[in-house]
Amino acid sequence: MLKSILSGQSCAKCRLCCVFDIYDIWETPVFTDEIRERISAVKPDAEFVPKDGGWIFKTGELTAEQLFNCPALTENGCMLGDDKPFDCRIWPYRIMEVGGRRAITIASICEELYNRPLSQLVGLLKDGLAETIFCYADEHPEIVKPYCEGYPVLLFEK
Repeated sequence: MLKSILSGQSCAKCRLCCVFDIYDIWETPVFTDEIRERISAVKPDAEFVPKDGGWIFKTGELTAEQLFNCPALTENGCMLGDDKPFDCRIWPYRIMEVGGRRAITIASICEELYNRPLSQLVGLLKDGLAETIFCYADEHPEIVKPYCEGYPVLLFEK
């Protein structure tokens, strides 16, 4: 979905979006039943818990030093390929509720996109990505996360 501005090689090298610590564990992706079943077939030890009509990984309590690696992450990247959860396909864009309104934000931790001109980041949204994100969120409200301070808002829903 972001291939026009984010290279697959950069993502494959970085993988930062697939590893979570105590501070960003809330960002783990929400999975559909189908994707949960695909992961469980390959990684039967992966545990899931229901979240607002979808599924998230059961991570347990983390300490400040611990990291949680997404069970779908392999040595070759994501085992799901292009069938990643929607959260992953749009990352580092996020859809959040800000003051009762839905907005698209960006995670500053993705250096590849965060260092791009704002006009390019917003331009991609205005070229159809925002409509795709908001329409998906209409059908899957579980992907809308509460606003987290530090995520720059790029676009509010009209």
